[in-house]
Order: sequence, then structure tokens, then C-alpha cells
Amino acid sequence: MKKRIHYHDTDCGGVVYYGNYLKFLEEARTEYLESKGMSLKELMDEGVWFVVRRQEIEYRAPARYGDILDINTWVKEFSDVRIQFGYEIKNQDDLLLTKAITDMVCVGKDLKLKEMPAKLKNMFKMTMKNGDAS
Repeated sequence: MKKRIHYHDTDCGGVVYYGNYLKFLEEARTEYLESKGMSLKELMDEGVWFVVRRQEIEYRAPARYGDILDINTWVKEFSDVRIQFGYEIKNQDDLLLTKAITDMVCVGKDLKLKEMPAKLKNMFKMTMKNGDAS
């Protein structure tokens, strides 16, 4: 996913505010799933939600105002109720800025663990088998 850094993404020094990376990762996850034919809205309408269990971010270099980021997203691993996404964020010069992992669990509307639908697990299996990343 490509992401342009706007002024509102940065602090007074023109560097991306560290908390904004969480937004970037969520946008990249959504784009990744939609590129594989999965609509988060449809899943939510079916009572399938994902919540973040753990987030890791390694900041290697700052993104700055005006940069065009390339956020590479992939499925690292998954089980019946859990999925882990990996990310690398590079700038327009192909400099690795950030590495991250989001560990999520599948829940129902009651926020209790729920097994992922077969269509999701099958898509994740195919994605991992083919080494797809977006």
C-alpha cells in the first residue's frame, strides 16, 4: 500500500508522530484483506470482528512530511482464532523505516473468542502458501 505523508501526520519538526504508525498499519491491513476479496464491513455484519491482542513496532528511521511510504503487509501465521500480520514500511528511496507485527484475535459481537470462518482460514492458507504480500 502506498501512503503519502501529509502535514497532519507529522509533529512540528516534520517527522511522523510515532502514534500515527498504528493508523498506517490498520489502513494497510484493511487494504491487504480487501485486495484478497475480504470486506471487513461484511465480516462485521456477519458478527466476525478482529481485535488487537499485541502490537510491536520497531522504528528504524523517521518518515517525514512529503514522503511516499510503501507499506508491505503479509500474514505471518494464523490459527482458528488468531492471526498475525507482518509489515515493513519503506520510503520512496527504498529505505526501511519501520518493521511491525500485529497480533489479533477473532471475536464475536460479545467480544468473546470466536473461530474464524472457513473462507478466511482458506484465504490465509492460500496467501501464506503463495507468499502473497501487499
